[in-house]
Amino acid sequence: MLLTQTSPNKTNYSTDKSSEKPIRSIIKSISWRTVGTIDTVLISWFVTGTLSLAFSIGAIELLTKMLLYFLHERMWNTISWGK
Repeated sequence: MLLTQTSPNKTNYSTDKSSEKPIRSIIKSISWRTVGTIDTVLISWFVTGTLSLAFSIGAIELLTKMLLYFLHERMWNTISWGK
């Protein structure tokens, strides 16, 4: 979704360097969740002692938290505070 020239404060992605394209948020979501899921699997394995259960927990956590992170990123991208 591209920003449009509807007001003096709105620009498109090619000129607005403080705004991120959705694909950047997707890639950031994937890379962060990879790190987070490895952490979750290791903690789950330590707590449960069962590697298969740890991977099951990690798989569920991977999907839900990636979606939540993407939505969180897109919401924060609409807030101008701190840009």
